[in-house]
Order: sequence, then C-alpha cells, then structure tokens
Amino acid sequence: MEKEAEIEKLRKECIEFCKKNPLYKDGTFLVFGEGSLNADIMLVGEAPGYNESITGKPFCGAAGKILDELLESAGLKREDIFITNIVKLRPPNNRNPTQEEIKSFAPFLDKQIEIINPKIICCLGNFSTGYIMKKFNLSNKLQGISKIHGQVFDVSTLLGILKIIPLYHPAVVTYDTNMKDVLKEDFKKLVKV
Repeated sequence: MEKEAEIEKLRKECIEFCKKNPLYKDGTFLVFGEGSLNADIMLVGEAPGYNESITGKPFCGAAGKILDELLESAGLKREDIFITNIVKLRPPNNRNPTQEEIKSFAPFLDKQIEIINPKIICCLGNFSTGYIMKKFNLSNKLQGISKIHGQVFDVSTLLGILKIIPLYHPAVVTYDTNMKDVLKEDFKKLVKV
C-alpha cells in the first residue's frame, strides 16, 4: 500500500508541475505511466505522442501496438511491467524532447524508479538511453542506439544490481518494418536476463 500512496502523491505533484509547463495544453493529459508498482521491468520511453496525450496512457498508438506485440513475443504481459516516459507531456508535432524538457521532467522519472525499484530498466530510443545511462554513470559506454541496442549494462546500486538495456524505440518499426525482427531478438534477450 505504501508504493500506491507514494506514486499517487508523485502523480499529483506532476499534475501541478504540468499545469505550469510550456508543453501543457487544455484537452491533453499528463502521461504519467502505468503498470505494476512491483514490476521487475520498467520501460522508459521518450515523450508521449498524440494518442497518448489524449488518453493519458503510455504507448497506446501505433508504437504501442508494436510494443504489445513485442512483449507478447517475449512472453511478457504489459500489466506485469511499468511503462513510462521521461517527458510526461507531448512536445508539439511529436518533435523530439529538448534537453531542457528532459531535465525539467527527470525528477519525476527518478522518483518513479526509486518507488518501483525495478531490476531491469529498458530504455526505448536514444533520448531515454542517454538520460538513463548518464544517470547511472554509464556515460563512457554511451553510443547511438544502433550500436548498443540489446546490450546489458550492470549497475551496482544500494539495493543491488540494476540492469540497463537500451532498445530501439518501437516506433522505428512504423518507418522500417524490417526492424521488427531486430526488436524481437532484443526482447528475447530481455527475458533471458
């Protein structure tokens, strides 16, 4: 029950923060994240897209359908993991989040990680990979997603070993269907880990 109370408190703080944020628009929702608060696996995307911003749910558009298919192919259930983004509001025209936007929302992601305490964090795409790897002192290992996708980086924390796994963002499949096989292989590695 403690985790639920902590997450709810954080969600309320995030709502108040979002109302003052330049990305905030009436009629759009904060996309805080969803899933099991006891998840071993946390997926961290970059920022919500259009569908996410009108539903408040992460990965519910085209990329979400691909993500669901990837999870299923690996034998994982969406409700058993926690899915969130670094930036909790949609950047205009689905543009990439700026470093300033990432920095402003990062404390909320950091607190989500602290509360959920996953064993594995999967970074979906370059922006989340960059943030998470820097946060956990892996800057020296940081390269483009095409070079490090599917690799497992072990980090010692006060609570034990945390595994960081950079992955392509599922949206890549909407531009290049051949990438689905690459993503499926990476998600299979995730299960082995």
